Amino acid sequence: MTLLITTIAAAVCTVIWYKNADKNELRLDVPCWMFWGASIMWFVDAIFEYAEMGSEYFTPEASDMLNDTFLGFSVIALGLVVWTAVLLIKDPKGVVKSKLFKR
Repeated sequence: MTLLITTIAAAVCTVIWYKNADKNELRLDVPCWMFWGASIMWFVDAIFEYAEMGSEYFTPEASDMLNDTFLGFSVIALGLVVWTAVLLIKDPKGVVKSKLFKR
C-alpha cells in the first residue's frame, strides 16, 4: 500500500508540475522528487520483501495493509510539510518577505 500511495502521489504531482512547468512559482519539482524517491525506496523494499517471503507477499493481513496505508499517508503528509517549508524559505512570490518587512 505504501508503494501504491506514494506512486499515485508522485504521478499526480508530476502531471500538475508538467502542466505548470513554464511558471514553476510553487516549486512543484520539490514534492515530485520527494515522492518519486519514496516510490523507488518502497519498490526496492517490495523486491527484498518478496525475495524473503515469496508468494506470501501478495496476501498480506488486514492489519499489515492498514499499517502500510497509514505509513503511506504519513509519508505524503511529511512530504507536503517539507514542501511548505521550502516554499516559506525560498518565497518565490515574495509574499513572506513583503509581510515580514511591511512598513
